[in-house]
Amino acid sequence: MQAPRTRVQRRPVHGVLLLDKPLGLSSNDALQKAKWLLRAEKAGHTGTLDPMATGVLPLCFGAATKFSQLHLDADKAYEAVAQLGVRTASADSEGEVIARRDVPAITAETLAEVQHRFTGAIAQVPPMHSALKKDGKALYEYARAGIEVEREARQVTVSGLELSLLDATRLKIVARVSKGTYIRTLGEDIGQALGCGAHLLSLRRIATGPFELPQCITLAELEALDESERQARLLPVESLLPGHVRVTLGPEDAGRFLSGLRRRGGWRDAEQVAVFGESPPALLGTAHVKAGELIPSRLLSPIEIQQILGVPEPENV
Repeated sequence: MQAPRTRVQRRPVHGVLLLDKPLGLSSNDALQKAKWLLRAEKAGHTGTLDPMATGVLPLCFGAATKFSQLHLDADKAYEAVAQLGVRTASADSEGEVIARRDVPAITAETLAEVQHRFTGAIAQVPPMHSALKKDGKALYEYARAGIEVEREARQVTVSGLELSLLDATRLKIVARVSKGTYIRTLGEDIGQALGCGAHLLSLRRIATGPFELPQCITLAELEALDESERQARLLPVESLLPGHVRVTLGPEDAGRFLSGLRRRGGWRDAEQVAVFGESPPALLGTAHVKAGELIPSRLLSPIEIQQILGVPEPENV
């Protein structure tokens, strides 16, 4: 007879965990494992990584989930290794081989020219093996059924690109890219430009927005910690708002702001504002300023603020 599963007593947890996602695990599976280890009530992530990809995956807990969408637009950086001379249906090692070609001798000059060609604004056709929707259906669903549909090229930005040969048939790619860039497609297109085709052998995200790989923790490392040590690995909710202008409100204005009321002051117009209370010093939410008026957008609840500050909830009488 199978032993009953231990029921985890959930608790309010607020903050951001920078996880080094392992190979072969989906982003959601990694999230659920971390959520279980932290005994968190509410959790979400800031955009998925393919199971074949590893690296930086920010996980949001509690109040941080209110701001996770803001991070979807962040630039990201990747390290990848491409196998030259072999193309696959999915542009990675999991797909069926669809073409083989000899790899020509690649000079430093050729590599520099291709690197220059793929740096900056480029047009990229989304791969069939992606979650992009066509007529309400993910492209990978069509691909699994053996159907290829027409996709329009989209403009993406490769703000930084470094190409280097590991050996005669393996290419290392380090790229910093804008939202919506497919690294598998980038690797495939670079392989085509080199005259031999390519597919990715490995993919590792090394940065997303302000978060970098050295800040991350693996699931195994997280599991080895005790509860207080796991809690200490959480970054504050406001770590998701690095580009926001900071505005601090006194107690009276803070209370009104948390009620959703606009406040007028001497602030300059700004699209992204992080609003903090003065006493106690805590994040209240986000807003924007228009014509000197502070207009709330996403707010923390008073209970969330108390929990973040460690203020005990009043006992029922």
